Amino acid sequence: MKQLKIVFMGTPEFAVPMLEVLVKSEHEVVGVITAPDKPAGRGMQLVESDIKKYAVEHQLNILQPEKLKNPDFITELRALNADLFVVVAFRMLPEVVWSMPPMGTINLHASLLPQYRGAAPINWAMINGEKETGVTTFFIQQEIDTGKIIYQEKVTIRDDENVGELYHELMELGAKVLGKTVDAIAEGNYPQIPQDHITDIKHAPKIFKETCKIDWNKDVEYIYNFIRGLSPYPAAFTELEGKLFKIYKATRQHTGIAQYPTGSAATDSKKILRFFASDGYIDVLECQIEGKKRIGVEDFLRRYASTSLPEGMISL
Repeated sequence: MKQLKIVFMGTPEFAVPMLEVLVKSEHEVVGVITAPDKPAGRGMQLVESDIKKYAVEHQLNILQPEKLKNPDFITELRALNADLFVVVAFRMLPEVVWSMPPMGTINLHASLLPQYRGAAPINWAMINGEKETGVTTFFIQQEIDTGKIIYQEKVTIRDDENVGELYHELMELGAKVLGKTVDAIAEGNYPQIPQDHITDIKHAPKIFKETCKIDWNKDVEYIYNFIRGLSPYPAAFTELEGKLFKIYKATRQHTGIAQYPTGSAATDSKKILRFFASDGYIDVLECQIEGKKRIGVEDFLRRYASTSLPEGMISL
């Protein structure tokens, strides 16, 4: 097997195990490209990406370009003489970058492509009630997430897990699949499967704050999956007493009918906080009212609804 010179591109925690598997492999990571440090927090201190922290710890060569088409960056990148570029959870690359290495540029995507192309595949697979998802390695080409597939591995989406748990499961799986992919490319023996065999494609657009608002007119199964698919971050929300109210964990009950107007809330002031959907209801287990910490529903009710029933709320 040929030892490859690799440039790795990534930013968040999700990409760290993928970089680590390359660092521990027989191949050489000649460069790590990640986002520039950004000010964050109350003090607006510069914060390094998770990938940069790992790269600094392992004394890797780090590049942090503001613009990927910058001529100085392109010159520096070309000087690394990499055989292969590997991209995980990074930004869209211009053609001058992804077409540079002689063995191509590969990406690891957290879905079973061609389904769930886009920025938030893990969230949308769970929101849409999929029973399985996985990871895919593929060669990057002009259109995003459309290149020829190299390998895929599947995982089952459990009914009781949230997107944070699935995220970490796919992180571990992704590292294994990426390692397998790079070794196969080094050996010159790997599949290249076109993505043109499916036309009914589901997409995974970026999630914004407004995306996270619960629509209680939806059926209860969708709402349950919506809550799981946004927990723990950025979290599904509704309004309670005029305040933003995040729901992190819930159970659902199908009744087949709308017992009360959709979005109505009810409580026994002790253990149950219930919101009604079009065909059932959601019982909240973990929540956060605006300006307060995330807590269990019994603690929330003890503090918020034990003395008097909030205005407009149904008594159970």
